[in-house]
Amino acid sequence: MKQIYTFGRYLREKFAKKVYKVGINISGFTCPNIDGTVARGGCTFCENDSFSASTDEVKELKGFYLNLKSKENPYLDKQLLQLQMQFDAISSRQKREYGAEAFLVYFQSFTNTYAPFETLKALYDKALSFENVVGLSIGTRSDSISEETLAYLSELAKEKEIWIEFGIQSIYDETLQRINRGHTAQNVEEWIKKSKDAGLNVCGHLIFGLPGEDKEMMLSTASKAYEWGIDSVKYHPLYVVKRTALANEYMRGEFTPITEEEYLEVLCEALKMKPDNVSVQRVTAGIDDDSLLAPSWCRDKNTQIRHINHALKKLGMKY
Repeated sequence: MKQIYTFGRYLREKFAKKVYKVGINISGFTCPNIDGTVARGGCTFCENDSFSASTDEVKELKGFYLNLKSKENPYLDKQLLQLQMQFDAISSRQKREYGAEAFLVYFQSFTNTYAPFETLKALYDKALSFENVVGLSIGTRSDSISEETLAYLSELAKEKEIWIEFGIQSIYDETLQRINRGHTAQNVEEWIKKSKDAGLNVCGHLIFGLPGEDKEMMLSTASKAYEWGIDSVKYHPLYVVKRTALANEYMRGEFTPITEEEYLEVLCEALKMKPDNVSVQRVTAGIDDDSLLAPSWCRDKNTQIRHINHALKKLGMKY
């Protein structure tokens, strides 16, 4: 039985200890297809308010958003405090419950290079100063990172484990337009290759079940992402949540979600063609609350993983 090369295994082999990602949500960050720079409303599947912070310490940041052209950031101290509080709380729990020994600070929600360089440098440096932090993983978009930030991350990568995570989603521009993505596939390819040339590790996010895409298109996206040289991958099924443009399409009968059977078929094929050196960070996604409209099979992740392993077993593989 072939064990799929997971990100956890990659970290264990590299650091010889239990390394956990600490997901961080910093207020004041947004996306260029939300704030009107390239589009408005965000991707059609994104419920923008789901990333909003609610702690008392950062409530005053509500309505304050940064972008690449912001001239000042009067709330940087608040953001640094937010970073410290979240890291302390999450890393403590990971130590207690999972025996975590080291950490990768994961700037997760929204676009975490979409801010002035001085703000980014302060946040990245602060994160790297925490005890037992071996590096960073930065979630972003290919149209939202400056050459200055890339050069700085390249310097950090000489001593630390630096990952950048790009939402690839699809290599088809007609799909990217339909989901209001705001950039082209060529732009993603360009920045993945720039990041690799800069010495960064790259994780690519792929969504299966996007509007108008068939199995061949989904697998072509996976194949091209591997060809671009990504080091790790996250696979997601597209699910519909309330208060999104996609929800409106779904309610009007204009979008039919991918079935679990279809998703398993595409996922297995994508994993079969994946180069052995590309680690896997995620094989599915979902949400178990009343915001999920469809498909219902995305509600229970444990059941999803069981079904995925059942499908993989037939191919002599295991996640």
